[in-house]
Amino acid sequence: MQNQNAPKIQNSKTSIPETPRMNDRDLANDLLAMEKYMTASYNTALNEASHSALYQDLLSIYTETHNEQRELYNLMFHNGWYKLEAAEQQKIQQAYQQHQAYSSQFPYGNQTH
Repeated sequence: MQNQNAPKIQNSKTSIPETPRMNDRDLANDLLAMEKYMTASYNTALNEASHSALYQDLLSIYTETHNEQRELYNLMFHNGWYKLEAAEQQKIQQAYQQHQAYSSQFPYGNQTH
């Protein structure tokens, strides 16, 4: 559940025409969704690639796709089309403590890198 009162992290919006046609924001949003899907799919393929040359090719494509995803995110954030919700310090601390408790379940003890 999202906190409706949490401060938003966002740049001022770049104005775009509100028409039935796709505008720059719509196109960037569509491309970002596609890039997210592609990086998730390439990640699965990387985990399952048994041939080393195929793995290297997939890794190269994955990295390129991931970088494109980041560029689209930066473009959207810069133009105010992508906003983030600021996390409350208490929630950050709770998540940290929860994950610290999980680390005791790691097979090799409490190792951190």
